[in-house]
Amino acid sequence: MATNRFLSYLESRKNLTGSACGVAGLALTFTGLAGAYWPAVVAGLYGAGALIAPPERPAAPHFPDPAEQLGVLREDFGTLQAYLDSLELPPAAAGKLTELRQLYAALLDPGWVTDALAGEPEAVHALSRAIRQDVPECVDTYVRTRWWTRLGPGTEPPERHLERQLAVLFNEADALTAGLREAEARRQRTHTHYLEERERS
Repeated sequence: MATNRFLSYLESRKNLTGSACGVAGLALTFTGLAGAYWPAVVAGLYGAGALIAPPERPAAPHFPDPAEQLGVLREDFGTLQAYLDSLELPPAAAGKLTELRQLYAALLDPGWVTDALAGEPEAVHALSRAIRQDVPECVDTYVRTRWWTRLGPGTEPPERHLERQLAVLFNEADALTAGLREAEARRQRTHTHYLEERERS
């Protein structure tokens, strides 16, 4: 540990700047300008150089870009798929959930779709929240509520809430898809405009 710190200091800006100033002090010594106090001159110049050197700039932290996030999200979606496959849900909710899963799978399918998705950080965040939080919470809440409903019949069936929740999530995913489609259409229109303007000039 101490050795690493020492080696890091040797490569630091402070040491390099101080060494350069110290070499200048040696040059003064060889020309006779430093006189008998040359050790103090060399040490003083080294210290001054080390003090005026700019501080070390720590490396900026690396955060995954949207493309990297999608790779991890794809794995999380596989985990969610396995969880959902282990459950028995009422037919209406299961059907809506199947549609939702197909939509998520299409959005996460590697290729130009995910390239377009990676260019929209807000869309990546929304999809991540749905897969990692919203869908598991909807289904888990249904499973737990269904157990309590068996003890107190006559209450509102929990599957109705599940169906409504999945419908909202599907609408959100559909709107997200429409937004990506519109972004691509906008890019196409922009490129057409650029080519037409270039033709006129």
